[in-house]
Amino acid sequence: MYDCIIIGGGAAGLMAAITAADCGKNVLVADKNDRVGRKLMITGKGRCNVTNNCDRDEFMDNIPENSRFLYSAYSQFSSYDCMEFFEGLGVPLKTERGNRVFPVSDKAEDIVSALERAVSERTITVKKGKVTSVCAEDGHITGIKMGGNFIPAEKVLIATGGCSYPKTGSDGDGYRFAKELGHHIVPIKPSLVPLISEEKYCADMMGLSLKNVTLTLHDDKTGKVIFSELGEMLFTHFGVSGPLVLSASSHIRKMERGRYRIVIDLKPALDEKKLDARIQRDFSEGSNRDFINSLGKLLPAKMIPVMVSLTGIAPDKKVNQISRTERYELMRLIKNFPITVKDFRPVAEAIVTGGGVDVSEISPKTMESKLVKGLYFAGEVMDVDAYTGGFNLQIAFSTGYAAGMSLGAWD
Repeated sequence: MYDCIIIGGGAAGLMAAITAADCGKNVLVADKNDRVGRKLMITGKGRCNVTNNCDRDEFMDNIPENSRFLYSAYSQFSSYDCMEFFEGLGVPLKTERGNRVFPVSDKAEDIVSALERAVSERTITVKKGKVTSVCAEDGHITGIKMGGNFIPAEKVLIATGGCSYPKTGSDGDGYRFAKELGHHIVPIKPSLVPLISEEKYCADMMGLSLKNVTLTLHDDKTGKVIFSELGEMLFTHFGVSGPLVLSASSHIRKMERGRYRIVIDLKPALDEKKLDARIQRDFSEGSNRDFINSLGKLLPAKMIPVMVSLTGIAPDKKVNQISRTERYELMRLIKNFPITVKDFRPVAEAIVTGGGVDVSEISPKTMESKLVKGLYFAGEVMDVDAYTGGFNLQIAFSTGYAAGMSLGAWD
């Protein structure tokens, strides 16, 4: 007989299991994978951006949906608590640009191994298999069904994640369990996801990676800039991806075709005057060159045919014949390279899933359902998500800790 059952061996589930076990509970973690922490292994490009080294106000500023719901959980287990927790497990951490926190080793494996050790040292049983249903009678949890067997428990935590990266086990089961038990599911959508472009020229530049560019995201419906940052991005067969694009995507709360526009400054270190001088210098060094052959020092090779086409300048026009107006158009495009957002890529390709179990039906202090006694939620399965930078993992750890304390409470 287990005191509590946790469905999902990810960040939220493992934090809850360790916390409940430290309260003296006998815990079962049910997970589909051969090894717990599968999704943790691939976060932060395999480096694992554990949390963000910031205070509560800054943390909440990075939660665009339902941040108030997280105040209690974050107060119980903050970013600083999270860093102390992992360093206590023997994983030295470091803080990088944007206050992002990583293991000093740059290996997500170290985070997962530390959690596995913590689990093995406690009264926690990890059972591999698929949970088919969460059982309740008269508004009270009674247990789960797994592998054709009923496993009784008075408390069950659903920490199954969202629908992102389904190969790691996050295939939407948690939404089904919650719905079967009477909960409302806020429609899910991708967050931190590549973007599909209207323009076909992105595909022409497929595989081209840009570094040290500034990406600005415009909402043409409101006339506002909703994101702007310096960093890296990538052109793909469908549009754009890479760190800047993933960050920008999480600021798109309601996708509407043609509403959002990306503008890339390919030379953010140069103002227009300096860039024009640079272009004139390049042109003067090869004044008899064709226009298309004069941009090699200024732009990546894959981008040159696209840029030439957008300027409207004939590819074979000699640079000494290019007018000031034409040169200014080239400069404008280098500082304002346009991409129109058509749609998100599928939710399965997203790092994080937006939407989920309606948080108005969950106690923010305990993570217990307000509808079913003994039912708890933590992590991405709930309708809370954040911008990139370690905030989403911190949500998982904070809500997992709050749920673990509730699971560990003695009645």
